[in-house]
Amino acid sequence: MNYIKQMRQYIGNETLFTVGCEIILEQNGKILLQHRMDSDNWCIPGGIMEIGESFEETAKREVFEETGLTVGNLELFGLYSGEKCFAIYPNGDQAFSVQVIFYSKAFNGTLKQVDQESREHRYFSKDELPENLNPRQRPFIIDWKNEVKLPVVD
Repeated sequence: MNYIKQMRQYIGNETLFTVGCEIILEQNGKILLQHRMDSDNWCIPGGIMEIGESFEETAKREVFEETGLTVGNLELFGLYSGEKCFAIYPNGDQAFSVQVIFYSKAFNGTLKQVDQESREHRYFSKDELPENLNPRQRPFIIDWKNEVKLPVVD
């Protein structure tokens, strides 16, 4: 059983504190985004840290699970927190997450289009980003677009 499911047994839909670890994957000047099934928006691949994992282990595991890609040479892109990191999910679950965002151009494997969470993966250039970006991820996707690669602490 994963950490989130275990904690939800105790607290129900109340706010859970989590650490999200995602990776901005760039290829030929384009960012890889996934179209989420649950929220019908676009985001970068990644997910929630499990007990005992490092930030990098979490990011690499989640990206592999969601995309089939193996990532190397991670650089810290930014740290994000604050009110924009609060979410209420369609099932009523509430979460506040600190986001550790990495960046990499070094990845390989066969990109899978569909998984349990995603209906599609697609590369977007800076001038063709979709309108329906995940609201919690919009700040760091826009920072990528604007070439801001500094740790951001809100």
